[in-house]
Amino acid sequence: MIRLLVGLGNPGPEYDGTRHNAGFQWIDEVARELKVQLVPERSYWGLAARASVQGQSVWLLQPQTYMNLSGKSVAALARFFKIAPQEVLVAHDELDFEPGTVKLKQGGSHGGHNGLRDIHAQLGGTDYWRLRIGIGHPGVKSEVVNWVLKRPAPAERERIEDSIRHVLKALPTILSGDMDKAVQQVNTLKPPRPKPPRPAAAPGPA
Repeated sequence: MIRLLVGLGNPGPEYDGTRHNAGFQWIDEVARELKVQLVPERSYWGLAARASVQGQSVWLLQPQTYMNLSGKSVAALARFFKIAPQEVLVAHDELDFEPGTVKLKQGGSHGGHNGLRDIHAQLGGTDYWRLRIGIGHPGVKSEVVNWVLKRPAPAERERIEDSIRHVLKALPTILSGDMDKAVQQVNTLKPPRPKPPRPAAAPGPA
């Protein structure tokens, strides 16, 4: 089963609601769903909470190390509680998906994501699960850093929030360890089509 749920992001109010903090947003929603409160845990360099699910302990974690050192926090908690990489699920922002798209997968490369890069290095493997939360791409590689550290437009934010809520429906399946079924549940979500602009009103009498 999944014993550690991690959401990636950057600490501090200046980063609240930014695209890079999509993982933090998901963990906040999971904490509400499981009725637990994230609190500072200096030993793990993060905000953490422990929930009981079907008699088993499940940890929630938001690393407070800043994105590039996320693995330091994840590995500290995982090693202390002897949690194997395949029992870890990391939620993070995904440039390759449009807002509203979420995908669950196990393993693979870090794809240039610095948070995943450090988790790869610190855990010593890539077998952990990832929840990839689409935030879209600015279209130009040189703009990626500015893009992820900015807050999305209201319509994009709504689609991201909707996708996060969608994944919550699969949370019981994820926590039960039936990951094949969880993948089916999560990966069926399609991003909504943008609403067409309203036609301009006909001019009235002069």
